[in-house]
Amino acid sequence: MSLNEHLERMLLRAETLMARIETVLPQALHAPDWRAGIAFRYRKRSNGHGVLEPVKHIAAMTLDDLKEIDPQKEKIQRNTLQFVQGLPANNVLLTGARGTGKSSLIKACLNTYAPLGLRLIEVDKPDMVDLPDIIDVVATRPEKFIIFCDDLSFEEGEPGYKALKSILDGTVAAATPNVLIYATSNRRHLLPEYMKDNLSYKHTDDGEVHPGEVIEEKISLSERFGLWISFYPFSQDAYLLIVDQWLSSLGVPPNEAASAHPEALVWALERGSRSGRVAFQFARDFAGRRGAH
Repeated sequence: MSLNEHLERMLLRAETLMARIETVLPQALHAPDWRAGIAFRYRKRSNGHGVLEPVKHIAAMTLDDLKEIDPQKEKIQRNTLQFVQGLPANNVLLTGARGTGKSSLIKACLNTYAPLGLRLIEVDKPDMVDLPDIIDVVATRPEKFIIFCDDLSFEEGEPGYKALKSILDGTVAAATPNVLIYATSNRRHLLPEYMKDNLSYKHTDDGEVHPGEVIEEKISLSERFGLWISFYPFSQDAYLLIVDQWLSSLGVPPNEAASAHPEALVWALERGSRSGRVAFQFARDFAGRRGAH
């Protein structure tokens, strides 16, 4: 084998090796085809590379579909409209009872304001560390982006906690006016709270009580959301109104819907909750059984 042939073979092997290495090295996040949808998911591949994937099937949820949460609806609708109009608006934390419409309200806002340029990017909690990269990708786009994290809560020391805290603090990466964070959680303060935390409270000579550093840290993240929207368990009457609304949307006549109330109450009792989600699940079951007869 001549020297030139040997060098060519070595170069070919080196190029092959470099190509393999490049596939496992971190790569910059690439913008998707923004025309592919109004909602996107941020996902990590097995090789660690992040991608933005269009959501092909979005729940056809409208604001009118959501009943018995009018005060919460008014707040988020007003904030979102300000956002898409280019006016000042706040990051939003929706907290409270499960199944009361927190996530549905965000989806309904997306469907309502998508014609005005609203877009949504869903990010799972473990991927919050990549928020700066996502914001860099959308910063120059003309659309308005809600970065949405559902059922958000953190345990002590999770890396995504500090990343989200930095973004909400208004770092350079988060200063773009076309991005807001909308998150839902069953925890008001997003971190677990323990009885021992109360030991950090300090009592002054004049009788005032001041939270210690542990408590201050646990409330500091939620305080960085400019708008808090709280949700509460439904009363029995409110629950039945939601049942009627879903039954109507599924084609059940009003007289049959009224006769379904006893079954709906038993359904809620068995599930241990009177929520919008439980009402929707009962309505689907009832309408399905009715259609099967």
